[in-house]
Amino acid sequence: MGPIETGESGIIFDIRRFTIHDGPGLRSTVFLKGCPLDCKWCHNPEGKKSSIDLWHFKNKCIACHICVGKCPQKALSVSADKANHINIDKSLCNKCGICVSECPANALAFDGRLVTVQEIIQEVKKDTAFYEESHGGVTLSGGEPFYQKNFSRKILESCKTEGINTIIETCLYTTRETIDEFVECVDEFIIDIKIFAREEHIVHTRADNEIIKANFKYLAKKVNSILVRIPLIPEFTATPENIQQIAQFVATTRSDIPIELINYNPLGRNKYVLRNKEFCLSDSVKPFTDDQINDFYAIIARAGAAIVKDDVIIRKTKKK
Repeated sequence: MGPIETGESGIIFDIRRFTIHDGPGLRSTVFLKGCPLDCKWCHNPEGKKSSIDLWHFKNKCIACHICVGKCPQKALSVSADKANHINIDKSLCNKCGICVSECPANALAFDGRLVTVQEIIQEVKKDTAFYEESHGGVTLSGGEPFYQKNFSRKILESCKTEGINTIIETCLYTTRETIDEFVECVDEFIIDIKIFAREEHIVHTRADNEIIKANFKYLAKKVNSILVRIPLIPEFTATPENIQQIAQFVATTRSDIPIELINYNPLGRNKYVLRNKEFCLSDSVKPFTDDQINDFYAIIARAGAAIVKDDVIIRKTKKK
């Protein structure tokens, strides 16, 4: 499925207030649904699809089966072999929400909701005083914000009208025309670069990264404030070769663009467990130690790229 074109309304799966890892200061982060990539390790799997889906969480289910009787479309049924597993016929479900509201254990839930730009702005404006005090603002994340480009742009333009700092977190899998539309309403671009080698990127994300690399070079000529983030995913992105290749690419594009490493978060695996889906890594895989992360940062520094560590940008000092 291609990008969904929306305007005054769009689909999100969360708004988190008082975030501190999505840009400077205290921020409100809006998570939009839909992404052109399909990363095996994605920590927000509910953001992959652009549509709103109904989910049953068997770990919460108390097998009361109230939902089955309440569904007017007869879209729910009890699994023949598991009393706490509800089958959802999505061809019948019209997303009326009755089963969600009737479930006493909150074992049924939608993975997104339709909202308007005005509703988003009303929510994020609640923390304007905190933005001003901490030099924070609003960050769009996902999913991929460019997937709902018109909706995302109108949110950011409205934020700018309200005097709120704006950041967009993106994989840059989009068109140059879309990038041009956002230059004036974004204060900082956070670019997620996951895997540099083209074939590996295709295997693990189901998308070609040549367009990402080309767009990064294009964006680097258009705007000043860019931050590159590399998620450290064991067995996938967190290899010396991959880190070195990304760092060299960034440094040769523009050496003042800093790179930040994001440690693996094993809690993301829980979202797959709740959705009865397999995760690409076992529960024995742990986050990297400080020493291991420092080794990766050393690779980046040797490649000539700037780094962000503990919110401080460290740039390579030129020898006189």
